[in-house]
Amino acid sequence: MKIFITYYQSPIGTIEIVGSREHIVAVNFVDQGQAGNGDLPACVQECVNQIDGYFNAKRTIFSLNLDMQGTDFQKTVWRQLLKVPFGMTASYGEIAAAIGKPSASRAVGRANGKNPISIIVPCHRIIGSDGTLTGYGGGLWRKEWLLNHERSRH
Repeated sequence: MKIFITYYQSPIGTIEIVGSREHIVAVNFVDQGQAGNGDLPACVQECVNQIDGYFNAKRTIFSLNLDMQGTDFQKTVWRQLLKVPFGMTASYGEIAAAIGKPSASRAVGRANGKNPISIIVPCHRIIGSDGTLTGYGGGLWRKEWLLNHERSRH
């Protein structure tokens, strides 16, 4: 499978977008972008357009072909994350209960931390049961920014 990489300069840092001809496989914050592939397939270009719409207050829902690479449990958690509405939050325990594993909140947290498709699979919307912001691969300051960005438009 040929992989295509491009970079998007967001208000909270550089985002690397990785895709194949048909699917998005990763969206992550990186220290700095490099030169990406020149000719991008339509799905990668569409991801750039939708991320741009998200940051420019024109998009609240993503509609992309995703190829989530992970264990069955991780994919179950990530599919549940996709159900957390824009501008809302859920706790790790709520996600665990929703997937039928109410005592697995720590495992949900670990799966959340392994999410390869940030923002689109909204792991930033998952918070501690007491409402505190906990863990985010892009840094808690980005998680706070993303939540505030969504709440201001909700």
